[in-house]
Amino acid sequence: MTQDESDLPGPIDFTVPTADGATLQAFAEGQGRVLLLVSGLGGTAAFWTSISATLARSFRVIRFDQRGIAASTRGKAACSIDELARDCLALLDQAGVERAMVLGHSTGGCIAQALARQAPERIDGLILSGGWLKPSRYMAGYFGARRAILESNPEAYAASSVLCAYPPAWIEANWHVFEAALAAAPATAQAQAAMRERIDALLSFDGSAEAAALAMPILVLGARDDMVVPAFLQEELAAALPGCSKTMLDTGGHLFPVSRPDAFTATVADWIGRLG
Repeated sequence: MTQDESDLPGPIDFTVPTADGATLQAFAEGQGRVLLLVSGLGGTAAFWTSISATLARSFRVIRFDQRGIAASTRGKAACSIDELARDCLALLDQAGVERAMVLGHSTGGCIAQALARQAPERIDGLILSGGWLKPSRYMAGYFGARRAILESNPEAYAASSVLCAYPPAWIEANWHVFEAALAAAPATAQAQAAMRERIDALLSFDGSAEAAALAMPILVLGARDDMVVPAFLQEELAAALPGCSKTMLDTGGHLFPVSRPDAFTATVADWIGRLG
């Protein structure tokens, strides 16, 4: 890392219009090589707030609320991984960015793979964090169960996310995270519809046919105790990407960028730095 956080200006916010009428809320901070952060099922820029502040010491970091989430409007297009990747391209265009490193966590890793397939000339490298390659029975079972309780018990839906996403001892020591998730549970029909279509999109993603053609530098980054996207799925992803790098943290759960922020940001910055 190159600068003290106190020396950096705060994030600059901007909006991104899409072809189908959505407006995406985005934030940029820092200077240097561009690093686009793409969040997972939750879809919020806020997931990255602390991580972005750290990485902005070394990079120009861009993050955003995905369509229909938080401050971004929904638009008319069907929600699919390919459409969410096109939103990333619209964001890069609006920000005046020709090429970027792309870091996608969980569903964001699927979006990053689709983005690299759509516009490989715009991508300097991919970091696929807590990601996967194609549908599996395990994830269909897990997300199918969560989808089933989304409308009838949104607090249980939110609780199931936190309880499976972090190591138990970390949750116990950071109980405010559990309480905040329940307070933000998708209680409205609009919020539930957004989560439902996003679950359907992630479960239908299959990058296996195009994976071998992704020629840019790629890092697969995961945690061995991930119970949402288990390590065997991350190993399968790495095996399908010729020449990729792989780093597996021993602990951290699925949301290891939050539970292991120092290890996460150090690994990201070190890998990008070694690309030259």
